[in-house]
Amino acid sequence: MKKIVLFISIIMIMISCTKKEENPFFSEFQTPYGVPPFDQIKIEYYMPAFEEGMKQHNADIESIANNSEDPTFENTIVALDNSGELLGRVTAVFFSLDQTDTDSIMQKMSEEITPKLSEHSDNIYLNETLFSRIKTLYDQNTENPGQLTKEQQRLLEKYYKKFVRSGILLSDTDKGKLRQINKDLSLYSLKFGQNVLAETNNFQLIIDNKEDLSGLPEGIIAGAADAAKAAGLEGKWVFTLHKPSWIPFMQYADNRELREKLYKAMYMRADNDNAFDNKANINKIVNLSLEKANLLGYKTYADFVLEETMAKTPDKVYGLLNDIWKYALPQAKKERDELQKLVNEEGGNFALQSWDWWYYAEKLRKQKYDLDEEALRPYFQLENVRDGVFAVANKLYGLNFEVLDSVPVYNPEAKAYKVTDSDGSYIAVIYLDYFPRASKRGGAWMGGFNEQYRENGKNIRPVIYNIGNFTKPTGDTPSLLTPDEVETLFHEFGHALHGMLSMCNYRGVSGTNVARDFVELPSQVMEHWAFEPEVLKLYAKHYQTGEIIPDTLVKKMQNAALFNQGFMTTELVAAALLDMNWFTITEVKDLDVRAFEKDALDKIGLIPEIIVRYRSPYFTHIFDGGYSAGYYSYLWSEVLDADAFELFKEKGIFDPATAASFRENVLSKGDTEDPAVLYRKFRGADPNPVYLLKNRGFVK
Repeated sequence: MKKIVLFISIIMIMISCTKKEENPFFSEFQTPYGVPPFDQIKIEYYMPAFEEGMKQHNADIESIANNSEDPTFENTIVALDNSGELLGRVTAVFFSLDQTDTDSIMQKMSEEITPKLSEHSDNIYLNETLFSRIKTLYDQNTENPGQLTKEQQRLLEKYYKKFVRSGILLSDTDKGKLRQINKDLSLYSLKFGQNVLAETNNFQLIIDNKEDLSGLPEGIIAGAADAAKAAGLEGKWVFTLHKPSWIPFMQYADNRELREKLYKAMYMRADNDNAFDNKANINKIVNLSLEKANLLGYKTYADFVLEETMAKTPDKVYGLLNDIWKYALPQAKKERDELQKLVNEEGGNFALQSWDWWYYAEKLRKQKYDLDEEALRPYFQLENVRDGVFAVANKLYGLNFEVLDSVPVYNPEAKAYKVTDSDGSYIAVIYLDYFPRASKRGGAWMGGFNEQYRENGKNIRPVIYNIGNFTKPTGDTPSLLTPDEVETLFHEFGHALHGMLSMCNYRGVSGTNVARDFVELPSQVMEHWAFEPEVLKLYAKHYQTGEIIPDTLVKKMQNAALFNQGFMTTELVAAALLDMNWFTITEVKDLDVRAFEKDALDKIGLIPEIIVRYRSPYFTHIFDGGYSAGYYSYLWSEVLDADAFELFKEKGIFDPATAASFRENVLSKGDTEDPAVLYRKFRGADPNPVYLLKNRGFVK
């Protein structure tokens, strides 16, 4: 600890000595395609860039607010949308790397800069002079809406609402309260995520008896041996809480006691009453969120959040979730009974527990469908799956991908690709970073170092990234993915397409800057292509022989496609309901986190053999990921994606006209129109929710 403090002190001294001309953030990046110059960025460059960035942004805002000319869309809204260039550059790089390649120094910097950025944002959105110009334009457009394009109207309305929802209409006293709430929320959320990362990295299941590896596939054993060697435990085997290590152990390890140990370590993360416990942070976050909502005139934080979504109200969210729950829970109970029967048949003298589900489900899958997921892995080499998703993007949208060996990367495991359109025109750069490491948070996500927009007639193209935590190569064996990892790779690439194919005029409405319950449509619809037989023939090749996946195996996959859907849907819907319960509280009080969670799940009848997908203490989506009162979005968007893919199935999964329509009306449009309108333009009608139920096997 003393060494870290000393190093931080040295860094701060170096920061004070940094010259602007040495700092690449202080000008547009002088790199191919405008990618960040990672090879030139030093840790001491961030803070000066943040400080100067906020200073320049403040000057931009003052210039806009105090412009002596009457407000126009260009001199007010466009100027605001384009303000803060330097701050935008450093913010995008720093916080992206703080999630993907962090260390103790970056985490300390996050804690220092986050409240400053919160205050900076409040200074902008509580600037009454600036707001008066925006309100003038908003009122003019309300009275005479024909003067602006639909996209311009959307951007104007978005900024007007942003100021109102940020508290511009509050009294000075309440504005002061809101500022403090925003600062506190940003810090508690940051700490929440840091605790989850620490708890994930801190646990190791060390095995020194080979008999305890019984049931595990050889590739998983080899990976555990590599992990042990990396930890200085050569000759042993190490399993961690990273999904590529954790899931196979749950599925295949015969040692029930060790399965329970590893399982509970995962599900007790940040709930161990230690330095990384998140229960106090949860209390702070939900209570501060409620206080913020109340200040702004909303009954609950969910009411505040959902106002800007397709769902609009908590009642509509609960309605969707409860409708799906009515189908999912009975199916989960049937699956539980089947698994218990299997336990009994094998002579197990115990009632099925949550740490048994994965293990016996895998046995039942093999028994019912003659399908072992491990038999699929050899056909899912990561590089082939990546090329497969490239091929799908090419067949649908004409996109081409070229690896860029010459551009800088932030970590050696990341690879950059140039993306071009069918006519050869430049589309984007995308970084792919697929393996877990201690410096990367868990999960999978998409983000960007730069968004698409137009400036002075020039179409500025985006720089996007996809992050995963997939199975790593071991020894001479390449990365061989599970079907779930394949689906996740396709999912995140769908988000990437949404960002890369944007053709908007303004940053504020471009790419993935859309309603939270619409943003998952492009990602989830992309999942449908992953296991289509026609697509599997493009990429599912045995890593040793090059043999294309045989039809018999594809047929088994299709037969087993609906297997375990009760479990998967139930744990997902339970998490979405838990999220809603946290953010529909109406009274600020000190809550017992475990009791609150238990009560929420007991009320819906979640069976004890299934644990909610994310327990509260590590539910980073809602406490550190921007999905507060928004985890339902995956299911709301599934209504859309299931309905959308039905059209592709009717017309042909690579039908050019359907793909062109989806690109034109969804992928390229960002938030330039109401998402329901955009969807209807693609589909010709509102989505039919029956296709979600069909896809999950709940109705015929």
